[in-house]
Amino acid sequence: MEEDRGAPRARKADAGSGTAGQFWRLEKAHRPVREPLPTRLESLPPIPDVYRDTLRSGLSALPGVSLADAQFQALEDHVRLLLAWNEAINLSGIRDPAAIALEHVLDSLTALPLLLRPGITELLDLGSGAGYPGMPLAITLPATRALLVESIGKKARFLAVVAEVLGLSDRVRVAATRAETLAADPHHRSRWPAVVARAVCDLTELSELSLPLIEVGGALVAWKKSDLDGELADAERALPYLGGRLTAREPVTVPGLEDHVLLVVEKVAPTPAEFPRDPATRRSRPLGRVGPR
Repeated sequence: MEEDRGAPRARKADAGSGTAGQFWRLEKAHRPVREPLPTRLESLPPIPDVYRDTLRSGLSALPGVSLADAQFQALEDHVRLLLAWNEAINLSGIRDPAAIALEHVLDSLTALPLLLRPGITELLDLGSGAGYPGMPLAITLPATRALLVESIGKKARFLAVVAEVLGLSDRVRVAATRAETLAADPHHRSRWPAVVARAVCDLTELSELSLPLIEVGGALVAWKKSDLDGELADAERALPYLGGRLTAREPVTVPGLEDHVLLVVEKVAPTPAEFPRDPATRRSRPLGRVGPR
């Protein structure tokens, strides 16, 4: 028994030299090599019809939204890339094409009427993940400038590939960084007319991260589930510190998404330079409960 317990330790200690090193190299050589992730649409399978049927049916519930064929195709090509990349790296837990149409694409587009009314053509998507909501909104507004912010490198790389493949890289950029870093950059602080964020964090923390990036008169649009009275109470106590005000709570009427709601926080005054605070301070002193200090 003692000899058996010692063998693995010897191989680990001697890895890279002698017999143990040869064993390690042989084991590594037999690991399957992952195919390069696709960067061309021609290599991808077509999307199932159920995706298109679900998308077109849901769009009929969005007032004033009419998409051109090229916009439909761009939305579809984004999904085709997502399905292909998702086989190798976990970009989204939703993998069924019909569910993607409803829970990613349509859910993102529920904000389109809100952004069309004031004529928003520039937006920042905070915590973009697989590109939702920022990429569909950039496609359908259409946006003249969009920044998809995603701190996880593999997801940021996917977003950059999607923008390139769809021919959007001249107006859709990707930032593999955190909101706190952008808020310290004068090129981004108080420069954006709209920030959008879907399933990122509670509204108080989200407002602290987003409002420093928004110009006065601009707005944060946040995707939430409808049961959020406690969250709203905390946020409404915090927003005066940040220069924000909750101005709308829009119900979602798309079938299958009726428990969703869109919150609009307008920036009515400059955000003090101390915001956003570092993550540890935000956790220990949540703004909606104890104030900024």
